Amino acid sequence: MSVVKTLQAIEDASVAILVLDARQDISEQDAHVAGFILEAGRALVVAVNKWEGLAAAERDLVKRVLARKLDFLSFARLHFISALEGQGLGALMKSVDEAYAAAMARLPTPRLSRVLAAAVQQQAPPRSGGGRPKLRYAHQGGANPPRVIVHGTSLDQVPETYRRYLERFFRDAFKLRGTPLRVEFRSGPNPYVAGAGRRR
Repeated sequence: MSVVKTLQAIEDASVAILVLDARQDISEQDAHVAGFILEAGRALVVAVNKWEGLAAAERDLVKRVLARKLDFLSFARLHFISALEGQGLGALMKSVDEAYAAAMARLPTPRLSRVLAAAVQQQAPPRSGGGRPKLRYAHQGGANPPRVIVHGTSLDQVPETYRRYLERFFRDAFKLRGTPLRVEFRSGPNPYVAGAGRRR
């Protein structure tokens, strides 16, 4: 029942706060909950509780473990707090506001397309077969989480690693801290070009 309630809470949330215990290793259940939050596309802030009283060496160890085990949540801000002493809660709530704003951000089509061009110039998609996929322009397809639709040709040949590269590139370019971002590919004519798709 607690798992079901957790999943319902994630679905209903605008921003999820994943609370971890600094004095315990990250459990399998913690990792599952983090995965559910990511799957649901929720904005996220990570709070590491019971930070008070830990020695410097213990704190360094906790930070290294978190960096290794929660690498897939690198878009989220990480806060070390003490709920008992009320430490770090103000900064935590500021990050919640920041994550919500990022999740609801409006991404103008002209700028998205410029950022896409910069990403391709920095690292082109790998060749597949006899050619290379062509990424032509991008527009926003939704919010919470932000969804970017990339149009072009042969986009079914773009590997998952390149999709993740674009997600990071867009998130960094628009400073979207605290929210996942989805990139979807669509092949076909550009509807913004006059006459595209018309029958002759």
